[in-house]
Amino acid sequence: MSTVTTSDSNSSALRRSNVTITGQGSPAPAIVFLHGLGSDQTSWRRLAPAFEDRYQVLLLDLVGAGSSDLAAYDYAKYGSLHAHADDLLAVLHELDLYNVVFVGHSISSMIGVLAAIKEPKRFGRLVLLAPSPRFVNAEGYKGGFEQKDIQELLAAMEGNYHGWSQGIAPVMVGAENPELVLELTNSFLQTQPAIAQHFARVTFFSDHRADLPFLTTPTLILQCAHDVIAPLAVGNYINETLADSQLVVIDTPGHSAHLSAPAETLQEIEKFLQVAPVFA
Repeated sequence: MSTVTTSDSNSSALRRSNVTITGQGSPAPAIVFLHGLGSDQTSWRRLAPAFEDRYQVLLLDLVGAGSSDLAAYDYAKYGSLHAHADDLLAVLHELDLYNVVFVGHSISSMIGVLAAIKEPKRFGRLVLLAPSPRFVNAEGYKGGFEQKDIQELLAAMEGNYHGWSQGIAPVMVGAENPELVLELTNSFLQTQPAIAQHFARVTFFSDHRADLPFLTTPTLILQCAHDVIAPLAVGNYINETLADSQLVVIDTPGHSAHLSAPAETLQEIEKFLQVAPVFA
């Protein structure tokens, strides 16, 4: 097993996204993990190592998060999720990867969806953890928040970023997991507030419901049973809209099953990949 970090590469795409590669080398299949708002690639530490005996395991930081190239964060460019999807595709191009398994958490699930729609041959399977194509309620759609709720959330974030981070972390991972609450709080605080606030605004006001019917990649949707950020109604909506998907509900609090219930999350991903092998 080998480990490659961006310090070993001159690739602008790999450096920009702070790509770490562990596990098996080529021609082993690749599995790619992409974190959500407020996190970085270290949030996959309870899940990603389980795949290192069979896969090339790629961990990325969204530009603006973790140890990515912060200088590359252009507020106009990253005013939509499409720029992040292009970053993901740029990494796959650099490494000449096709038919990958993509695992995305929260808003990065939609980033993976957009990338797979744009270049479907790059993706063999998608695993979406607590995804949401739209967080704001609309006629005939329950996203979990009213418009005023999001406005208040963003105002609190901009008014007292430290306090907001302490308040949102228990919602994300469950108040009954104090060590995870502290970890996520610290992760939020390591992100530049201006970038975090901008990305949060892009995240919570995004609407990619119209994109879902164009996705053809087989998809596993993993929803948390007690998630106020992406409630079960959202998982049902995505499952009913996608052409080839299945929905599994994990009985865990919060919005981050890969942290609060890693064993159950791993089990469901393994089952999904084994039912129809990606690399037969």
